[in-house]
Parts: sequence; structure tokens; C-alpha cells
Amino acid sequence: MPKEPASASLPTVKVSPRGAARLKDGHVWVYRSDIVTADSVLPGSLVRVTDHRGKPLGFALYSSSSQIAIRMISRDTPSHEPVTDLPALLRHRIAEAIAYRAPLVIDTDAYRVIFSEADFLPGLIVDRYADILSIQILTQAMDADHVRQSILAELTALLHPASIVERVDPRVRELETLPPRASGLLQGQKFATTFTMNSVQFRFDALEGQKTGAFLDQRENYAAAARYAKGEALDVFCYQGGFALHLAPHCAQVTGVDSSRPALEVADQNAALNDALLKAKEIEWIEANAFDLLKDYSSSAHTYEARRYDTIVLDPPAFAKSKRDLDAALRGYKELNLRALKMLRPAGILVTCSCSYHVSQSNFLEMLASAALDAHRTLRLLEVRGQAKDHPILLNVPETSYLKCVIATVSH
Repeated sequence: MPKEPASASLPTVKVSPRGAARLKDGHVWVYRSDIVTADSVLPGSLVRVTDHRGKPLGFALYSSSSQIAIRMISRDTPSHEPVTDLPALLRHRIAEAIAYRAPLVIDTDAYRVIFSEADFLPGLIVDRYADILSIQILTQAMDADHVRQSILAELTALLHPASIVERVDPRVRELETLPPRASGLLQGQKFATTFTMNSVQFRFDALEGQKTGAFLDQRENYAAAARYAKGEALDVFCYQGGFALHLAPHCAQVTGVDSSRPALEVADQNAALNDALLKAKEIEWIEANAFDLLKDYSSSAHTYEARRYDTIVLDPPAFAKSKRDLDAALRGYKELNLRALKMLRPAGILVTCSCSYHVSQSNFLEMLASAALDAHRTLRLLEVRGQAKDHPILLNVPETSYLKCVIATVSH
């Protein structure tokens, strides 16, 4: 009698025809509304997935509470072996993610090592900052103790970090009904280091700042913006100085604006790290609300003298957290870009970004075209860019593509 495959002992989740069609179209998520049965499936389980008739579709990680009920981890095709040992599969995928980046990541010791679904490791994000790894665990399955141990062991074996730090998103843990956990060291003793992007140095404190500590997805856009930057430059929503420090060697004067004093203090420390690169130039850091400041600077009738610049960067936080925020987000982006366009001198350079997934590239370009018309300026596109290559995009999973960066010149 033939031996039953180990995968047959896995719990089974049946999905609706709509859910099955979504998977067959190449997506990796099925929402809770498309789960037909998930009887007695424990939180965070590795499961077999079938359509409503029982036809195998592959293997997935199950969440008992998230609206994304299953995240596929392996397809049921002739080229895929059944998944029987999740930690072993994860170790293999981690090695593949590291190898994928080897030829793509240059001139930096800071980059995204693992990008969740885009690296076929749903619910896991790992960023490298020189000799420190910063990780985020976002799902029930990845939070299991034996899975955590496998992840840490493989990262340590392949990358040899001085420390591994976990950055916790309390809201995500609440949505996944995971117990509260504080951000902190998982191994090692080192919290702070210095990393380099495009020959620019940055200070890194593993438990400070947003996301895992810095915006690594903009690394290639920083370098692109620097190629066009000139004259007097304004970096709006400058955070810890990513764009400003890249612009400064190419500009006569740079001003960085952010509403966060702690971020500006780090930006100033980063500037001090780059004395040789900046050649004694000082960057002016201004703590202000970006909307208010641009309104004041773009209007000569206001108390402030009207300001004009040769280069302006707009890199705001995400304005659209969900689809219902789209219209409000586009209004916000248009106001920022309209005012920036009014402040640019002829032949000036605009670098404008959106990290809102729900604002598509076409949405963003239409907004920019409308802002240019209202500002009575003509824009020529120089580059339409996205996230850095270490943040890969899966063609059939549009959620993996979120960052837009447009570089344009004002003709008149």
C-alpha cells in the first residue's frame, strides 16, 4: 500500500470560486470573505488550499483573524514539491532572497534583504543597516517560536550581523491577535551604527525612526535626483535628510523641511558625518508644517517673502491608507505640487513622490498634469521611477508596487 504523503496530513482550507480565480491569476492572498471552510485550523498554520470542489491549489500560511486569511507560500504545480517542512522552506527562501540581491545592490551596505510576499516569505520584512539587521514579523505564522528561530539562525549564518533587532508594529500584532511584544534586541548587543548609501553616510539607531529605521526604498531615487539637482534646493518632508544630503554636493544651497524635530536632529547629525562630501556647505533645517510653509513661501502677498528655487523635492508620507482615502490624498498631493511648481524657477527641477499604494502611477501623473495646468507651468518628464530593486515587484501582486517618484523639469 503506497505511503500517504506528509502534506496530506496538513489541515485544508477551501476557497470560493472567486478566491480560486484570484490565485489562478497569480495573486497570493485570499480574503476571509472567500474562505469556504477552515474547520479546526489553528492560528498561523501551514495549510493545503483547494477550490470549493477540492481541487488542490497549493500551500499557504493561515491567519485566524486577519482579513487576509491565507497567504500562499507554494503553488500546486508539477514544478513545486509539496510543503512538509516549513522552517526548511523558509531557510531556502531566505538564502534565495539574499542571492537575488547580490548583483543588484551596489554602493551601499543598507538595503532590504527580505520583502515579504515579493520574496515569497509572506509576513517577514528584513532590512540591513551595515552590521545590524532590523526585522518585522507581521503574521501569526511567522511569529511562531520555531519559525522565528529558523529565521534568525539562517540570517545569522548567511549575513553574520553584529545584532538583530525586531521593530514591532503594535497595530499589526493587534490585527493578528498576537500577544503584545516590545521592540528590542533579539540577539547581539549593538543598537547603533553608521551605514552608507551612494557614498553618503547616515546614522542609524535601531529603535528610533519610522518603519525599520530609514527609507531604503528611495535609495536609487536619491541618486537619480542628485544627477539633476542644481542651484537653490528645497527638500520638503526631508525626514532624516535622505534627499537633502544627496542634493547638497550639487547645489549652491539646500533647505530641508520637516515637522519632526527629532528627525531634523538626526538629519543634522547625518550632515556632520558628511563634512568632506558637503565641502563645508551647511544645510538649513526648518521645523514646520509642509502645507503651511509652502503656502507661505509660494505667495508674495503673505508675510513671508515669496521664495523661488531651482530644485524642489516633495517626499510626503502616505496620504491614502485605504481606497476610500484616494480622493482626499489626490487633493493633498495636488496642493503640494501646485505650490511647489509656482516656486520653481524656469528650467527648475521637481522631484515628487508618493508612497501610497492606493494612488496608482496613472493617478499620480494625472494629478501632476492637473497641478501643472493650474500653476500655468509646462512640465517635461525626465524620469518616472519606482522603488529600489531590493524592494522587488511581483507582476501579479500589485500591492508589492507602491512607490512613485517623478523627476520633471519646468519649461516655462
